[in-house]
Formats: sequence, structure tokens, C-alpha cells
Amino acid sequence: TEYPNQTMVSYFCLGGLTYTAEHPTLFFLLLLLIYSITMTGNLLILLTVGSDPHLCSPMYHFLGHLSFLDACLSTVTVPKVMAGLLTLDGRVISFEGCAVQLYCFHFLGSTECFLYTVMAYDRYLAICQPLQYPVTMNRQMCAGLAGITWAIGAVHSAIHTSLTFRLLYCGPHHIAYFFCDIPPVLKLACADTTINEIVILANIGIVGAGCLVLIVISYVFIVAAVLEIRTAKGRQRAFSTCTAHLTVVLLYYMPPVCIYLQPRSSGAGAGAPAVFNTMVTPMLNPFIYTLRNKEVKRALRRLLCQGFLESPP
Repeated sequence: TEYPNQTMVSYFCLGGLTYTAEHPTLFFLLLLLIYSITMTGNLLILLTVGSDPHLCSPMYHFLGHLSFLDACLSTVTVPKVMAGLLTLDGRVISFEGCAVQLYCFHFLGSTECFLYTVMAYDRYLAICQPLQYPVTMNRQMCAGLAGITWAIGAVHSAIHTSLTFRLLYCGPHHIAYFFCDIPPVLKLACADTTINEIVILANIGIVGAGCLVLIVISYVFIVAAVLEIRTAKGRQRAFSTCTAHLTVVLLYYMPPVCIYLQPRSSGAGAGAPAVFNTMVTPMLNPFIYTLRNKEVKRALRRLLCQGFLESPP
């Protein structure tokens, strides 16, 4: 009603990554390397977990979901950034494409958040209630928990996407960011975005903080249980199954705190946390889990050796 003569925009132009304009080819090759490592690492984890009968515990079932999420999360953003480094047309994204990218990013990101919480609960059961663990965390329970994380992530993202794109966008077209995310898109709305920003802080804050609190509570019980283990070898083995998960949780939570607690933030450094969250973390996660987990390393060696032996001369 405030803009009766304005029409809705049909496309947006993404700003791209900061500091890449002077050497686009170099940054294109760098992103290509990062994306290739991300996809290779996560696909290897998926193949290893899916094919090795030794990795049949719930922890590896959830690890397979995490690897799939990381591969998809990187695919949602990185190829479009790479296209924008090659041509100016590569930075153009349709209005519908922007909505899809925003939805997919928050769908995958929030699902990953819920999955980390489920993985913490799995570690709690395995260490604090080892006798009940095989019965409680059976195959049906694992599938149900994984399905719930995907379903809640889909609903959570749908809420934010619908709230963001119910507003009128009548220009300008330029998104000062390297992909369609809620804060930079809202800046282009021809309407008051106060309600949206409150929802961002309330919804994402409550969901993120709630999951983090549950993770912390799980690890408080885990640490207490581990300290009661009498042998140093037993304590080390118990801690080793948790350190990888704790590391990726920290890598996951730090960037969103910087982004969504400051929805009006802008400037050269505003996109740095998102770069870490969308490009670096998905690349590092496979290494974190393989380097800290002897069973995964052994299974990965078996997979690679089997593939080498079966390859034609």
C-alpha cells in the first residue's frame, strides 16, 4: 500500500565476494579447489559409511547425514559464486532462484543444527547409558531421529523464506552479499522489516540457542561419566569419540552468531563468517572426523584399497 506504483523486481544481482575483483581467475581456481576437496571428502565419507559393515553404529549413520548436508550446503552457494567470478551475468539470479537459494541454505543449515543435537544425544546414551544404548538407539530410532531433523529443518526454513519474500521488492536489485541470505535481502525490501528482524532474532536465536544448550547439557553428563572411568585408556577412548563432534559444533555455531545477531551489519567484513560457514567448515568436517577416528580411517583405507584392486590395469 505504501508503494502503489512500484512493481516487483524479477531478478537480483549478487555482490560477490569482497576483495576478489582484482584477481577473479585466482579466486575462481581457489574456490574450485575448495569445492572439489569438499565434495570428494564428503562423498568418500558417505561411501565409506554406506559400504563398510564395521561402521554400522548410530554415530556413523548420523555422520553420513552430516556429510550429505555439508556437500549440499556447499553446492547451494559455491558454484554461483564461482560463476560470478567468471562473468557479470553469473552474478545475476532470478527472484525465484534467490528464494530457492535462501530456502535451501536455511533448510540445510537448520537441519545440520538439529543433527548436531541428535549426535550429542547419541554420544550421551553411548557413554552414560551403555547397557541401554543398543536397545534405545536401534535402527528405527536412528531413522526416526534423522527424519525428524530433516522435517523440522524444512518447516523452519519455509517460515523464514515465506516471511522474507512476502514483502514487496521494487528495487534496487543489488544484493551486497555473495548469496541470497535473509539480512542482505531484507535490506532491499520496500517495506518495514522490523517484524522480520525480530523473527530472525527470536526464531533463529531460540532454535540455535536451544540446540546449543541441549548439546552442552549432554556433554556435562558425558564429561562426568568419563571422569568416573578408572583407566586412562578408557577415558581417552571415550573422549576421542566426542572431540570431533565438539570441534564441528564450534565451527558451526561461531559464524551464525556473528551474522544473525547483527541483521543490519554491512561492510567488507560482513560476509567473512558466512564464507567460513558455507565453504570452509564443509571442507574441514570430513578431515576432522577421519583424523580423530581410527575406525573411519581403517574403513577408508579398506575402501580405497578395494577400489584400487578392482580397477582395471
